[in-house]
This record gives sequence, structure tokens and C-alpha cells, in this order.
Amino acid sequence: MSAATAAATVAEALAAAADALAAAGCDSARLDAELLLADALGADRAGLAAHPEGDVAPEAARRFGGMVRRRVAREPVAYILGRKGFRGIELAVDRRVLIPRPETELLVEVALELAPATVLDAGTGSGAVALAIADELPGTSLVATDLSASALALAGENSTRLELAQRVELGPGTLPRGRDFDLVCANLPYVRDDEWDALAPEITRWEPRDALVAGSTGLEAIEMLLASIVAGSGDISAIALEIGEGQAPIVAKLVERAGFAETESRRDLAGIDRVVVGRQ
Repeated sequence: MSAATAAATVAEALAAAADALAAAGCDSARLDAELLLADALGADRAGLAAHPEGDVAPEAARRFGGMVRRRVAREPVAYILGRKGFRGIELAVDRRVLIPRPETELLVEVALELAPATVLDAGTGSGAVALAIADELPGTSLVATDLSASALALAGENSTRLELAQRVELGPGTLPRGRDFDLVCANLPYVRDDEWDALAPEITRWEPRDALVAGSTGLEAIEMLLASIVAGSGDISAIALEIGEGQAPIVAKLVERAGFAETESRRDLAGIDRVVVGRQ
């Protein structure tokens, strides 16, 4: 890290930081170094590539060195930068919420296909799914819920900054009683208790466990949502649930038992069944 701080040029700073991050076990060491240095310099990665001989001023070098030290401790880049891109929007993120993943974009894609007038995003976290849908479907009305008050606060900050607060209603809990929705989207916890220790340090050391771990089966949160739908007085036309690897068959059966006779699975870019969709 000290080498990165003392480096005189962009190329030297990147090389020293990438070496330190690789030694710490970071899989994308070079990319991480580029993202952090670009932020420290107030530039972008293209600018770094175009001017590798450029000077890194002492103040920027100190800032970069501090960021590299945090990454060596396996703090996620998104938390260090305080932001994460998700489809066409940029979200503020910190340790109150999970970092939005690319596979979660499948929930937004389902919404784009169905073009619902009303959507519930249960377990909204940073607000990623609800705010992306609001951004891409201007005619859709959205409700976003979460059990975590701190997550809702951050989702509120994001909705205000993105000028979508008038379109996305935030509320505590999971399923508002007596409300009708054309689509319910949910990225709820689906990790089993016994899977936690095997996850990457970026997750176990930094991200909120309660937003990831559901219980002994990994299905508890999904089962609770579906039970609420069955017991509720509102009408739900379709549902889309993000799931863990290998959970698709049992979740599809749970969705069918909840009254959604037509089910299908959607695969992520790794070929894993990642979302179960159910329709009335």
C-alpha cells in the first residue's frame, strides 16, 4: 500500500496496488485498482488508460493508499466508493444494505416484460429493483418494503436523489395488507445458516448477514412472503423471486401452492436458475 501511495505515475500506482490486492486474495485486483485510482483522481478508467504516464498528486496518492488498504481488508469496492451502478441508475450503498448484484437485474427484466401498472418490491434494500423499474417504466406505480429501518432510510435517500420519490412509496414490513399488485418482486434472504462461513470475505466481513441468511433451509423468508400472500386480502397477479442455486424446483412448487399456477425459471449469466416467476 505504501508503494501505491508513493508512486509518481498512474502506471506505477496501479501496478503497486494491483500487486497488493492480488496478494490479499482479491480476484479482480487490476480492475479494483483502476476503479479506486479513478475515484481518487476524479477521473475515469478510460482516462487512466489513455494517460498511464500521468502524475498522481500527493493528496490523491494518500486518498488512493487509504482506499487500497480498505480493499486489502476485503472491504467491497462499492462500499469504499459509496456507490454502485445498477442497470441505468447509480445507487448510494453502504453497510446498511447488500450491494446490488447483476443477477438481480433479472427481476427488473421480468417487470419490463409484464409492464405492470403496480409493483411491490419486497426486501428492497438500497431500493435497486424498485428504483430501476420506476426509471424504466414511467407509468408504473411502486411500493418498496423492507424489515430494516436503516435500509429503508438509504432507499429513501436514493429515491430522492434520483428524483423518483413521488413514484416509489416506501414502507416497513414485507407485504402491505389489502393492497393489489400486478407484480411482486422480491430478493429476500435465501442463504442457509450452514453456507455462511464458506462465502467470500467481502460478504461475511462486510455485508449485513440478516439480508442474506434466511435460516436452516434458506427458504424461510420466501415461505413467509408466500404465506402472507395466501393469507392476505389483496390480489397478486404475478410474482418474481430471486433464489439460490438449486432452489428452483422447490420454490416453483411453493409458488404453485400459493396460487400461481403457471411457473417458470430464469437463468442468470452463469446459467444458474436465479429467478422463479409465477403467474395467476
